[in-house]
Amino acid sequence: MNLIHEKIYKPRISDLLGGALSLAIPIKNYYDLILLSRAGISKASAESVISFTGMSKKSFVEDILNLSIKTLERKQADDKLDIRTSSLVIEVARVLEHTYQVFDDKEKVQRWLSKPNNALHGETPLSLFSTPTGIGMIEDVLTRIEEGVYS
Repeated sequence: MNLIHEKIYKPRISDLLGGALSLAIPIKNYYDLILLSRAGISKASAESVISFTGMSKKSFVEDILNLSIKTLERKQADDKLDIRTSSLVIEVARVLEHTYQVFDDKEKVQRWLSKPNNALHGETPLSLFSTPTGIGMIEDVLTRIEEGVYS
């Protein structure tokens, strides 16, 4: 296989959430994400999303989800998370999907996510994942990069 093609990886949201088999609801559209949030995603799905961010599990759980790492660790892999936590993890996965579409490469994605960004008031994209407004700001910057407005 061509080396260039090996680096390009654009995971879909279902991949980021651990694969279609691990999801209670198949994802065909955005409304399915609402249904999935309501049903709750599994601890394993959340851990899958965390692995794509480059953050430690402890940092993601405590800083983004605002949970104690012990709370998450007590859960079994297939235990469901509550609607708020599920929704936030799904939104992070949605932004990660967009980020991979823009940058095509896991290393570039993780570097961009962890680097302070002037368009985000000097914050790292990772630090803004904890709020819907922060997620919206990240999406805006990604769209501007796609359109060539922001470099």
